[in-house]
Amino acid sequence: MKTVDAEDYLELATPSDPRVSPDGDAVAFVRRTARVDDHESDSGGSDDESGEDGADDDTGGDATDVQDVEASVYVVDLGGEEPRRFTAAAGVDAEPRWSPSGDRIAFATDRGEDRAPDVWVLPVDGGEARRVTSVPGGVSALAWGPDGERVAFLQSTTAGERERGDDLAVDDDYEREDPDPRVVDRTVYRAAQSYTDGTRSHVYVANLDRDDAVTRVTDGEVDHTAPAWGPEGALYFGARDPADEDADPDDTTEFALRRRDPDGDVATLVRDTSWAPRVAVADDGRVAYASTPEERGTLRQADVHVYDPETGDVRVPTAGLDRTVAGDGPVQFGPGDESVYVLTPDAGSVVVRRVPVAPAGASEPPEEDAAVVVGEDAHCSGFDASADVLAFTASEWDHPGDVFAATPRGAEETRLSTLNREYLDERAVVQPEALSFPAGDASALRADDGDAATATAGSDSVDVDRVDDASVQGWLFTPPELGPEESAPLVVEVHGGPHATWTGSGTMWHEFQTLAAAGFCVFASNPRGSTGYGEAFQAAIERDWGAVTGADVLAGVDHVRERDAVDDDELFLAGGSFGGYMTAWLLAHTDRFDAGVPQRGVYDLVSFYGSTDAAYKLVEDDYGETPWTDPTFLAEHSPAMHADAIDAPTLLLHAEADYRVPIGGAELLYRGLRKHGTPTRLVRYPREGHELSRSGEPGHVVDRIERIRDWFRGYSTAFEDVDEPL
Repeated sequence: MKTVDAEDYLELATPSDPRVSPDGDAVAFVRRTARVDDHESDSGGSDDESGEDGADDDTGGDATDVQDVEASVYVVDLGGEEPRRFTAAAGVDAEPRWSPSGDRIAFATDRGEDRAPDVWVLPVDGGEARRVTSVPGGVSALAWGPDGERVAFLQSTTAGERERGDDLAVDDDYEREDPDPRVVDRTVYRAAQSYTDGTRSHVYVANLDRDDAVTRVTDGEVDHTAPAWGPEGALYFGARDPADEDADPDDTTEFALRRRDPDGDVATLVRDTSWAPRVAVADDGRVAYASTPEERGTLRQADVHVYDPETGDVRVPTAGLDRTVAGDGPVQFGPGDESVYVLTPDAGSVVVRRVPVAPAGASEPPEEDAAVVVGEDAHCSGFDASADVLAFTASEWDHPGDVFAATPRGAEETRLSTLNREYLDERAVVQPEALSFPAGDASALRADDGDAATATAGSDSVDVDRVDDASVQGWLFTPPELGPEESAPLVVEVHGGPHATWTGSGTMWHEFQTLAAAGFCVFASNPRGSTGYGEAFQAAIERDWGAVTGADVLAGVDHVRERDAVDDDELFLAGGSFGGYMTAWLLAHTDRFDAGVPQRGVYDLVSFYGSTDAAYKLVEDDYGETPWTDPTFLAEHSPAMHADAIDAPTLLLHAEADYRVPIGGAELLYRGLRKHGTPTRLVRYPREGHELSRSGEPGHVVDRIERIRDWFRGYSTAFEDVDEPL
């Protein structure tokens, strides 16, 4: 049987954004895979009958040359048939949304053209897709109106486009001019892989019964969040519009929850704080969204907040739930609007939770507590809760992702797709061993006892107890072909965030399986600072990323080194983003690792603060400092300032268009390593942003994993006929 290889990424398909049809008989979703030789790479064994014409062909060529992805809408019946292609294999489709009657699906797509995506609509019973919009700013957050004749969406446009009316429709050859020079007058002026360049996100409505006429329903130099339709055709949305007119909307998480009535009147219902408020509206006008406290917000968990239109109050039905709501996941009312459904990290899983909520005007909270519906021992990435069906996408240890369905309370769970069946039938996939071990001693990684005091000094600490005696969860993957008397070198992986979570599957499925198949044991964990274990666990790294997290990682290494399968003479270390920070930090503070690969990491907290997007709040909130309140303290906690203590061969990987963690920090660390004489190399990925490892160009994803594998092989004695990289 074959093993998993880096190039196999081109053959894998993953699902996202499941949506249940109004009759509950089918689920639409997006299937994403690499586009090889301008054709689909399809190894999943799914039916390719199309709602539109499409073509497939064999794959070929150099895997690292593949730049494009294909994302198409598929539909699968709950009756057990294979998923079928619904949209043509042309470009990148997203956000399939059933019309209220179920006879059409709206979706966003670029149709393979070099332009921003528009809204398209395709009849379910077959026929040609119809382009509804021709707008310059790209569409997202699609939402059908209750009459089935309107689609609301978000679009980012400039003041000039709005003044000229170009935000409503432009010719196909319309192009925005690149600013020369680029004049910046915002605190956060770039994100992901692009500059905002004067754009603001606004809410629009396309009227399908009026020749697809587009109307903008919001105004001003204010950013708006995803719209949702409510009772009597009202639109609800968030606006980054602080009550204090002198406040900087880029420098606060405050937002105004607003309702626009059909007659055009707009009212502010309540003001709250949230990183990304996605609103859901019940039939009685209650509005649910995820909210995080403003003060030291990066250390705090997100709760479900529900605005009550009868009392004007905001309830917190998750107040007794010591788990954070996934800010990048959906928030939805379930059957009868009696519960709100959300994603929550939970002790090594990402689950769908049902949160009972009181009706409008009720004086008592519901009797039921929040409960896990689906997703234990899995990594759920999306869901849709309808009257009778809960559809969700999830990965597990033995597959990188499929579509599932259950009842709204989690019964009768059914797997609706096997997107990678043929591929997985031919591969030996490693089931990880789940581990639990005591948290490490952070004092061992601090320079002196005085550093311990700095962990709680400075600005007011977050109002939760620090966790110093917790248990830490991890996983160990062993090579599939390892014999009972054999051992293998250990690769230690550290996740990003820092306030994030790993599972035994998720987005790291392919990388972990590839490294194990290449002959390494792979250890991954959720050290203190991770989400899914309570707010105190999450806040435990306050003012001390390196020592606290590092102590837990090393405690995990000591735990797995006792396994016969682990060759404890050869240890390697890798991680991305915050994991890159930790990789460089540990390489500088311990000599236990033979080589390391920091990736897209924060290596200099001072320059990171000035060059990142909104993530500068991590420095303000996690450390309670800014570069001008205590630059010495921030420098002491910056790995690049300890470059002269790193002796292990270090491969730096970074994306050139990464505006979350700009490449300057990597350049600084690389220069320091060169000056110190450390064997090192810097690899720069053009056109890539911070999501390189998850959604980068397929060829770059493959190249990155191959470089990690080959760097560690080159500095290991376990592999024959392999030269050192440098």
